[in-house]
Amino acid sequence: MTAAHLTARRAGPLKGTVRAPGDKSISHRALILGALAQGVTEIEGLLEGDDVKRTAAAMVAFGAGVERLGEGRWRVEGRGGFAEPADVVDCGNAGTGVRLIMGAAAGFDMSVTFTGDSSLRGRPMNRVLKPLGEMGASWICRQGGRLPLTLRGGNLKHIAYRLPEPSAQVKSAVLLAGLHAAGGAEVIEPEATRDHTERMLRAFGAEVEVRDAADGRRIILPPGQKLAGTRIHVPGDPSSAAFLLVAALVTPGSEVTVQGMLLNPLRIGLLDTLGEMGADLSVTNVRDEGGETVADVTARHSELEGVEVPPERAPSMIDEYPILGVAAAFARGKTVMRGIGEMRVKESDRIALMAAGLSACGIGVEEEAETLTVVGAKQGNHLVAGGAGVTTHGDHRIAMSHLILGLAAEGPVSVDEPGMIATSFPGFVSLMRGLGADIEGA
Repeated sequence: MTAAHLTARRAGPLKGTVRAPGDKSISHRALILGALAQGVTEIEGLLEGDDVKRTAAAMVAFGAGVERLGEGRWRVEGRGGFAEPADVVDCGNAGTGVRLIMGAAAGFDMSVTFTGDSSLRGRPMNRVLKPLGEMGASWICRQGGRLPLTLRGGNLKHIAYRLPEPSAQVKSAVLLAGLHAAGGAEVIEPEATRDHTERMLRAFGAEVEVRDAADGRRIILPPGQKLAGTRIHVPGDPSSAAFLLVAALVTPGSEVTVQGMLLNPLRIGLLDTLGEMGADLSVTNVRDEGGETVADVTARHSELEGVEVPPERAPSMIDEYPILGVAAAFARGKTVMRGIGEMRVKESDRIALMAAGLSACGIGVEEEAETLTVVGAKQGNHLVAGGAGVTTHGDHRIAMSHLILGLAAEGPVSVDEPGMIATSFPGFVSLMRGLGADIEGA
């Protein structure tokens, strides 16, 4: 039975060496491209969270053979394309999953209906639908581009689409649609976003050209690409590792090592920011695994200083701002996070929820449309107050962030709807307890 609440309290220092769960972004893409490819794809290290399992089930609905061989080990037998599902495709809470799958499905002559949980049904899909519509897809949906949504694909034409705002999800949806579009597809991004789709397309045998130009980065997918099954090793998710690293940084006496963490240069904005704050971080055993750089990262308790995070860094750490807010709470001085409006359309309005949660825990916050300022409580040995119950609105990153805060705060911190943590970090509580954390359910 899932606990209705989780409560984190101060205990001793956190110590140990752990491996972060598989990267969620790469896990989604491995399943989708494996299903689109011809032949067998073997995946190791797949994240077995709820979101990724929904994508695996969706690939079965589209005609692929998907089999779990063991912990993190999966086999996908692709048929070289998608077949029309016999039923509605339920993506649960997986925003990345549904947007990428819609892009892939748009390339085929079929109709498919997508839905999700209450959170996903409340999130607009317009940013993905716009370029897909320009390519020739059509749809019917609820007001505001919301699920449930029935997509009609096939007969797509070439597009050269300039992203209105940085979004790896939109870029990826266009590229996946472009696999089966006459003339392929091109995406122009003013600011570089995570490039897992480009890297993985190459791993499956596709030709992808990336050019840096004065007007931005151009990603060109020529027509007529054929994907072939391959082997994929999924590295540790930096967005999940972030909770472990920040927990060590803010809890006195702690030292935690995360093994096998992805160090893709477009995903390590948080490490750059924590370094600027004075965090004691060391990176060792750097290596290449499946075209991605991975390493072991160690964090030790540190005296942090507030910093200003520039807006151009947002694409490389958009999922890490909630846990950065916790690090900022324990810092000396203000931390200003600019250009983070994208956080308002994630699983929840993360700016509003972080502001509310931190404020309830005694931290000064200033909230604007695209900016969050956190006034660090640390002056000498002064502690963050804590002692609050935090409403998460079912957002896993809001829940985990405030639990980390509770481990070093003066009073315990409780969060509701903790079952949603399993969407991205199954086993989070047991892993944290293994490091010495005091987290209990009720």
